[in-house]
Amino acid sequence: MNAVVVDSHHHFWDPAQADYPWMTDELAAIRRRFGPEDLRPLLAESQVDTTIVVQTRSSQEETRELLEVAEATDFVAGVVGWVDLTDAAVARAIEDLRAGPGGRFLVGIRHQVHDEPDPAWLGRPDVRRGLAAVQDAGLVYDLLVRTRQLPAATEAARALPGLRLVIDHIAKPKIAAGRRDLEWEAAMAPLSDLANVTSKLSGMVTEAGWRTWSQADLEPYVQRCLGWFGDDRLLFGSDWPVCLLATTYSTVVDTLRMLLTELPAPAATNVFGANAIRVYRLQGLT
Repeated sequence: MNAVVVDSHHHFWDPAQADYPWMTDELAAIRRRFGPEDLRPLLAESQVDTTIVVQTRSSQEETRELLEVAEATDFVAGVVGWVDLTDAAVARAIEDLRAGPGGRFLVGIRHQVHDEPDPAWLGRPDVRRGLAAVQDAGLVYDLLVRTRQLPAATEAARALPGLRLVIDHIAKPKIAAGRRDLEWEAAMAPLSDLANVTSKLSGMVTEAGWRTWSQADLEPYVQRCLGWFGDDRLLFGSDWPVCLLATTYSTVVDTLRMLLTELPAPAATNVFGANAIRVYRLQGLT
């Protein structure tokens, strides 16, 4: 049996049905509906078997909708949703999501931390209480952060060693600047030392300058992440349809395959599927 390939990070949305504050005019090219029917042929073309769909709005309603989509879509294996971590009733909110249609597909929680004005937001007592509830529920917490939030993320990971944390988009280093992002490196390295933290190799093409990027731009960042996390704590994610600002779905997949081509087969299998199955505890795929 061939190894299962998992896209651990993509989105569905419909701007005609809901408001996406981050979807500015600059992103007009992707400001339309993207649903399972759009992604299915791309998965087949790139030989990707299953996926994890990730929230895009601070909305439990969106999470419920994504869970229902997962229930109805054969290739979606998990949902990373949203709850208000600062709400004292966050544990109940998670229970309610799990009790609803498609609740069995809830595998993680995420918040747009990189949009919070306070770089230490993850260290707030109410947020830590919420993160503890995510830990107690056995869910992953996806870290959507930039360099300035990495110190607080490191502190949170140390304070909650039982919480599985996954860094989205390798914390968005300044790849497009064309030089080493030393500030990112200094902040990312301590986080990578913690066994409960993994990272997605995702979102890199749009951080590299949209259509001006090249494989060579991404290589040093992939190599640094391999040096920090190893092949057992990295996950492939496409960040579709955001990636369409820079290139096609198949090019994202093929580029990462090329960047990892020197890894032995078991290591590449880890990055392209086995790690996501283990970290997110995806059901029926082992």
